[in-house]
Amino acid sequence: MEICRQIVRVISRQCLRIVVREKVIVSEGSGDMKKRIMNGFRPYKILIYLVLIVLAVSIIIPVGWVFFASIKENSEFYTNPWTLPKGVYFQNFIDAFTKAKMGSYFLNSIIVTGLAIVILLIAALPAAYVLSRYKFIGRKICNVMFMAGLFINVNYIVVPIFLMFVNADRALKQWFGSGIFLNNLFMLAIVYAATALPFTIYLLSGYFVTIPKDYEEAAFVDGSGYFRTMVTIMMPMAKPSIITVILFNFLTFWNEYIISMTLLTKDSKTLPVGLMQLMQAQKSAANYGRLYAGLVIVMLPTLILYMMVQKKLTQGMSLGGLKG
Repeated sequence: MEICRQIVRVISRQCLRIVVREKVIVSEGSGDMKKRIMNGFRPYKILIYLVLIVLAVSIIIPVGWVFFASIKENSEFYTNPWTLPKGVYFQNFIDAFTKAKMGSYFLNSIIVTGLAIVILLIAALPAAYVLSRYKFIGRKICNVMFMAGLFINVNYIVVPIFLMFVNADRALKQWFGSGIFLNNLFMLAIVYAATALPFTIYLLSGYFVTIPKDYEEAAFVDGSGYFRTMVTIMMPMAKPSIITVILFNFLTFWNEYIISMTLLTKDSKTLPVGLMQLMQAQKSAANYGRLYAGLVIVMLPTLILYMMVQKKLTQGMSLGGLKG
């Protein structure tokens, strides 16, 4: 509880400083300035700030507590789990990487997520560009089919995909002696990319529509073809939307559990599946420090990536929602 009290105390001090600063500005300002400040002040803003503070606290406290718990010794959890750690105990992370195999699971997640994003961009960028910029026979049907894919819950089609892969591997084993569909990181990446294709095309198409056609016409006048125009002119202009797509799909692929658990039945597992196994193993071993170290290993890449591309993310979301 000491951690919670300290966080709430810091946030309260910051809010108090803001209120005091506003009062000083109002008291020291001129008459017209006071009127403008008072006219801009609305009581509902206080309610909005309070709601935002409560939401921030509800997010910061659990995340911060997990980080602090990951560097505690196991004996500290039996006294008072809410106290600050007495020191930094990195052995939890070493044990999580080596004994719990979180290192190999981490590498598998990086490979699958990277391959899935590359495959997704290779397929989605040309499709979104063509569907949003050109008119051809069957264009409306393609758009309707991709939009219909937005309403399909991936968890409902995991079993059919698994049965298709089982039958395909069975046929390959009869002909070649081994299968390639199950327990294959590349095939898992293809499934990830296919499930994310409708949303990605929808988001990229909304951005490509906002780009004026003058750029394409100027490129065609200079002798540029369709493919070169898309790669050298349109894709660089769609960089904010592409970064948004990469971040959203990275979060989805990195934290995905159901498909990975179903298609990877042997030791080659991804990080969420390995973390679930670690949680089940620690129920009997009662090694809480290693468990929270595994949670940090899962959360840290997503937090770092979000902090790196936060500005581009908001820019891509706002521009992608405009209609030209």
